[in-house]
Amino acid sequence: MGLGTTEIVVILLIVLIIFGGSRLPQLGKGLGEAMRNFRDAFKSGDADESRRDVVEKPRDPTEKKP
Repeated sequence: MGLGTTEIVVILLIVLIIFGGSRLPQLGKGLGEAMRNFRDAFKSGDADESRRDVVEKPRDPTEKKP
């Protein structure tokens, strides 16, 4: 149940009509930067998570709070 060629062409035509040809490069650049930032944040989040496991030890629920 994926998108076929016809559906992709129709979506691209609608986007072209809505935004116009002059704005498409700006939209593409913005989308690419957003994807790159998301990927970088996701990778650094994995690294932070693994560091946090090493630094923090789990708290014993029976232990009194200071």
